[in-house]
Amino acid sequence: MFFNFDSKIEFTAKEALKLCTIPFEKIDENAQFNSSKVLAAFIENKVSETHFAGSTGYGYGDRGREMLDAVFAQAIGAQDALVRHNFVSGTHALSTALFGVLRQNDVMLACTGKPYDTLDEVIGLRGAGNGSLIDFGIKYEQLELLPDGSVDIEGIKSKLKKSKVRMAYLQRSRGYSLRPSLDIEKIKEICSTVKAVSPDTIIVVDNCYGEFVEQQEPTEVGADLIIGSLIKNAGGGMADTGGYIAGKSELVELASFRLTTPGMGREVGATLNQCKNMFKGLFFAPHITAQALKTAVFASSLFELLGYKVTPRYNAHRTDIIETLELGSSEALIAFCKGLQHGSPIDSFVSPEPWDMPGYENKVIMAAGTFTAGASIELSADAPLREPYAVWLQGGLTFETGKTGIMLAAQAMHDEGFIK
Repeated sequence: MFFNFDSKIEFTAKEALKLCTIPFEKIDENAQFNSSKVLAAFIENKVSETHFAGSTGYGYGDRGREMLDAVFAQAIGAQDALVRHNFVSGTHALSTALFGVLRQNDVMLACTGKPYDTLDEVIGLRGAGNGSLIDFGIKYEQLELLPDGSVDIEGIKSKLKKSKVRMAYLQRSRGYSLRPSLDIEKIKEICSTVKAVSPDTIIVVDNCYGEFVEQQEPTEVGADLIIGSLIKNAGGGMADTGGYIAGKSELVELASFRLTTPGMGREVGATLNQCKNMFKGLFFAPHITAQALKTAVFASSLFELLGYKVTPRYNAHRTDIIETLELGSSEALIAFCKGLQHGSPIDSFVSPEPWDMPGYENKVIMAAGTFTAGASIELSADAPLREPYAVWLQGGLTFETGKTGIMLAAQAMHDEGFIK
């Protein structure tokens, strides 16, 4: 009625939706569990309207800030949390945690291969002399994944036995790779392995895109710290910006000293009327995450039926909201992103183009017609222009609009001759 879909796209979408019934039931089950967990945290901590009031200046004694930390920590099974609007991105939160915990000559071991592109210069893999971890005398080692994309458990044991490792770093989501994302059971196995061999090694998990997808978070299965962004799952589509660091109290405190200053840490920082949206975002997070998951499952089903390689498949167990579609060429990838942008509520009239985005090695194209700029809990897609020309799709505030957006992306590819 509102959009002109080719009959092939409409028919295939109907067939794809039929395949989604059982996966959707599992998503709804997890959403109910996690929504109850979050609601219980609000109730037990006695959140009131007074906690929404913002502070200015130094922000001393900000009740809302302190309550938000407490509720968030309980909701994700952590001892403590640092939830702040002034984390400018997930990468900023990760960097704050890494610099807060690591010291000169400490070894950081990346257990899941090369981390996400934007951490290259934080670690010092690119950009010499820019104040990276390596510049500060922190040693970085990287354990490659096995040929099937799984984590090398025996390799982790060997590394820990040979040298003293201060931090074992895990990236839950795949980043710009095609390896499987880490589910909670695998994270639990890795945590158990690390602690059995080296009890003092700190386990840090980049939890971006993973919050509230399963019924437990990494902090509940052995991780010492987890870090993420509030314009992804944990902000529920409500937070305007921000991020979090959560886990053991002493490590969260060290991170807070890096965010502000040693000695002041978490006790300062005006909230500037941002608390209410962060509270609301946390409250909505399990439901909105479920909407994003349903959108991803539908996209996987549709594009598999259209003949493309997808990961994960529509009926696979999921541990993050990301869906990867291998589209075969830069032209097909660009057509997909343009179609998705044209199916967005904001800036639908613009066409995304590849560009040299700060922090990335290759040109990147992004489709993100979002209410909050760059919010990847809203329907969005991005891809580096390099083989295998895969697009990483995520988000969807509502499944109904997410489904339409995915169909419009497929229609754009059809119009360009990529879907026969």
